[in-house]
Amino acid sequence: MSGSARLFGLLADATATVHAAFVLFVVGGQLLILAGWLRNWRWTRRFWFRAAHLGAIGFVVLEAWFGVPCPLTLVENDLRARAGQTIYDTSFIGYWMERLLYYEAPAWVFTLTYTIFIAIVIATFLLYPPVRRPRPG
Repeated sequence: MSGSARLFGLLADATATVHAAFVLFVVGGQLLILAGWLRNWRWTRRFWFRAAHLGAIGFVVLEAWFGVPCPLTLVENDLRARAGQTIYDTSFIGYWMERLLYYEAPAWVFTLTYTIFIAIVIATFLLYPPVRRPRPG
């Protein structure tokens, strides 16, 4: 393997790591928000954390609704192709769901899942709203 192929492979792996961290933030963040609601953790009500979380899942849902491929998947596939590696035939989530859970589904199933998930996030946002810290006067 050439030096540039190795570099592209490492960059593809780094992109996959960022992608996995994004997914962990969306899914794990919601679990932490729900746990914080039950356990009265103040940090789970911080406005910027909650706004970033809502924005992250909102971005995913809009991509799915409009059939826009995830930019991280596109970047990773490009880097893997440049490294001479295999690229995904489906989305990042679809690929890992299939690999980890032996689950294969049409794209509309993932779109529906994302839509249900954002409904849960919005409901949590409304029922357990974020709070802004009062500014020092």
